[in-house]
Amino acid sequence: MHGINVDMGMFMSYIGLNSYYQVENWEYQASFTSDNTPWFFNGIRIQIYPTEHLKIEPWIINGWQSYGMFNALPGVGGNITWMPNSNIKLLTNDYYGTDAAGLIGRHRFHSDNSFLWRYYNTKKPGGVTKMALSLTGDFGFEKGGGVNGFTNDAVKGPAQYFVSLMAYNRIWFGRNKWAWLVGGGWMKNPGRYLVLYPTGDASPLPNQYNPTQPAGTHPYSANPGDQFSGWDASTNISWMPNQSIEFRVEYVHREADNNYWAGRGGVTSPTGYTTTPVPSTGWAPDLVKTEDRIVLAMLFRL
Repeated sequence: MHGINVDMGMFMSYIGLNSYYQVENWEYQASFTSDNTPWFFNGIRIQIYPTEHLKIEPWIINGWQSYGMFNALPGVGGNITWMPNSNIKLLTNDYYGTDAAGLIGRHRFHSDNSFLWRYYNTKKPGGVTKMALSLTGDFGFEKGGGVNGFTNDAVKGPAQYFVSLMAYNRIWFGRNKWAWLVGGGWMKNPGRYLVLYPTGDASPLPNQYNPTQPAGTHPYSANPGDQFSGWDASTNISWMPNQSIEFRVEYVHREADNNYWAGRGGVTSPTGYTTTPVPSTGWAPDLVKTEDRIVLAMLFRL
């Protein structure tokens, strides 16, 4: 055929489109789809190239962005990538596993699908040199162990699923040394099983990050039935004087349907510890529904 590769250990995930290497990504702040899906897997994958335009890649891995298995069952899945020519790339990543620790009966399915299209390309110097569009759509669910996929059920439990979309358009100009990006995304995740939790006193320890510490005084709720949806939009200008360095200025706006982003009052308690009670001051993490940020980045490729 056209090549077979076998990787064992930790390898980089392509779910959510974005690369593990920041310099390869069009945006600095990842949209909801990429921000809430795996950046690495741990296990074994086999990359099979039946033709020079097609890759089929089965996975046997420990789980959803995990060094060890959450339960006794490993995760399985795979990638199919088709590039009919140098201007079009279509791919699907699909995953199945048990990723709620201690809940062997709860199973997760996730499908990530991306389309990249370079619809303009010229070698003429000056002016616009390239234009490309990226579309990504994800959907998935958890079922069993008290939750019921896409529908609410009085016996089996509330719906717990993930649906997201993101789209970006990038234009290169000035001999490919400059680029302008505009785009954004949307996400809905009832049950919040893929939502990245706020940090500081709002983090729901010990469920995710540190099993040796108790939860903070105001943990962020992520129970079955808890709702979450949000959207984001961003634009940036990048200057790439050579292939090894890139300077970027980016503006990002993000919104959620609940208090989620860090507000001006911060999310760390006055003492700096999550376990310190502060009833006398009445302090609580300052979480808000919107966030605006300006990012200045200098990216290297070594």
